[in-house]
Amino acid sequence: MISNLFQNKTILVTGAARGIGHAIASAFHNQGATVWSADIIDPVNKIQGVNYEKVNLEDENQIKSLMDKIGEKLDVLINNAAFIKMTDIRNIQIEEFDKIFAVNLRAPFILSKLAIPKFEKTGKGSIINISSTRSLMSEANNEAYTSTKSGLNGLTHALANSLGPLVRVNSICPGWIECGDYQALREEDHSQHPVGRVGKPEDIANACLFLADDSKSGFITGQTLVIDGGMTVKMIYNE
Repeated sequence: MISNLFQNKTILVTGAARGIGHAIASAFHNQGATVWSADIIDPVNKIQGVNYEKVNLEDENQIKSLMDKIGEKLDVLINNAAFIKMTDIRNIQIEEFDKIFAVNLRAPFILSKLAIPKFEKTGKGSIINISSTRSLMSEANNEAYTSTKSGLNGLTHALANSLGPLVRVNSICPGWIECGDYQALREEDHSQHPVGRVGKPEDIANACLFLADDSKSGFITGQTLVIDGGMTVKMIYNE
């Protein structure tokens, strides 16, 4: 159902061809926004009315070209695109690390920088960085991804200070968000979460709607919102 909560607002979502990004783009489109999607892959299911651009976020020139196409004004930037590859640190190539860094952290910095004049034209703006609970806790062979997501949290509170009060900047740390076959999940997958279920992309999309709405979250900036069904506050030991 289309509403008008974000009517006349322009939203840019990176990594919106599938998964969490697709859900975010759909949610804002359903609220009446003009939505731009930037991804290196073609969308799995195109949303009628969403502007799709194929962009390699490792390439600064492609990012600049994207921002030129959007026009003079922007209301919300959602840095969702991410590249993950879990490799033993003994084997990971520096080129792999650099790619993960470029997509996950360097691109959000460039996009945020280029968005400033557009926010100034609009008169107010919101940046939402999609981080990860892996920025707060780790497992083996995850150094590159974890480093970039931790950096994204740091970039969030730094930008909040640099760009306030014009722009509010917050990050979201999703936990297990199932983007595949939700019905295939096991009962033990759900029951290990204090809320009793695994997350869905819509859980993150709804949080983005909240953080982008100045009437509801206008006093929130520089914060990291953990959305993980309670898993980061649950102590797990083998017994």
